[in-house]
Amino acid sequence: MGRMVVGAHYGLKDWLAQRITAVLMAIYAVVIFVAILCGVTSSAQAWRDFMSHGAVQFISLLFILSLGYHAWVGVRDIWMDYIKPTSVRIMLHVLTLLVLVGCAGWAIQIIWRL
Repeated sequence: MGRMVVGAHYGLKDWLAQRITAVLMAIYAVVIFVAILCGVTSSAQAWRDFMSHGAVQFISLLFILSLGYHAWVGVRDIWMDYIKPTSVRIMLHVLTLLVLVGCAGWAIQIIWRL
């Protein structure tokens, strides 16, 4: 008889999430690049006006959340692969999560402050 593989789909969700977040970040980069080509950066006020639109703030929020999750999956996998002592690995997971949440909150605060 065949061997039963337990957890055959382990990591598939994270792999898919990284691909989806990468696509979202690439789309955001194209939108910002096109905006720059169209003269949005002609002045600080033009940039503020552009970034204050609800749609731009929404896609910026999606970008920030995508970047945070993308980074979390990647760094978490590095810690899981290379840090063997469980206590050190858990501490690094917590520190990574705190830094990513802090950076995301800071970025959101900057965008909403415009």
